[in-house]
Amino acid sequence: MQRKIFIRNTALTTAGLLLAQKQLLASLWQQPTFKITMLTKDTGIFTEKGGTIVFMLAKKGITVVDAQFPEQSQHLIAQIKLQSQQPFKLLINTHHHGDHTAGNISFKGLTEHVLAHANSKTNQENVAKAQKTEDKQLYPDQTYTDTWCDKVADEKICLYYFGAGHTNGDSLVHLPEDDIVHMGDLVFNRRHPFIDRSAGANIKSWIEVLDKGVKKFSKKTTYVFGHAGEGYNVTGTADDLKIFGDYLGNLLKFVDGEIKAGKSKDDILKATEIPGSPEWKGDGIQRPLTAAYEELTTK
Repeated sequence: MQRKIFIRNTALTTAGLLLAQKQLLASLWQQPTFKITMLTKDTGIFTEKGGTIVFMLAKKGITVVDAQFPEQSQHLIAQIKLQSQQPFKLLINTHHHGDHTAGNISFKGLTEHVLAHANSKTNQENVAKAQKTEDKQLYPDQTYTDTWCDKVADEKICLYYFGAGHTNGDSLVHLPEDDIVHMGDLVFNRRHPFIDRSAGANIKSWIEVLDKGVKKFSKKTTYVFGHAGEGYNVTGTADDLKIFGDYLGNLLKFVDGEIKAGKSKDDILKATEIPGSPEWKGDGIQRPLTAAYEELTTK
């Protein structure tokens, strides 16, 4: 009898443990994959899949910078609505790439305006036409060429274009009252960058853009980056802009030296590190090596 009771209790205990494990796994799967970090009382960053998003919950309206993908932008919108009943006033795109603009569509009928550099809008349209995804796009209805400054929901916002970099349409988005600048993909913090030559990227000019970004803003400015390597932050200081500029300079110097040494493109792409920039590790090094090679060999 005692043995039967033991077996029955053990079975019940095992069943209970299995149920608890299933419930735990289910709860883990239900945990949100996104992360929201407030930089100030009303301004924060949203990270999940794609380029970093900045949002500002002003007293008279909401501004969002970049939109990741449709699913992720819907996560963001839902979270913002929990915190603010104010209308969405402006969606800004730092540039046209899908991990920054595919989520625009979630803001259709929700935000008053979408703003980007004129080249960014053109690039977005060209890519959508080529990929036959025009029905999935929400294009900017406002553009600028050099500088755009205005009050949005009583908060001043400025966009600056300093020349070709990651693409030919990258905006630096400044929130002056918080002294925060969203760099978009003009900074890959310790992560090998994508350099979109098909959209006018230029490494030499990119270095100059970063220099202008350092000089334009204060020593206390908080910079937000589109992407970061594992273990590194998507926020930083002017020093991070300088270090990334050094990386780009080391990239050009290395590839130029290899070309002059008679190395073929295939040989150059075998490199596993950019000399002088050992913090940039992992996959993706072939992308900047290829871009640098093409920039240095194309007349």
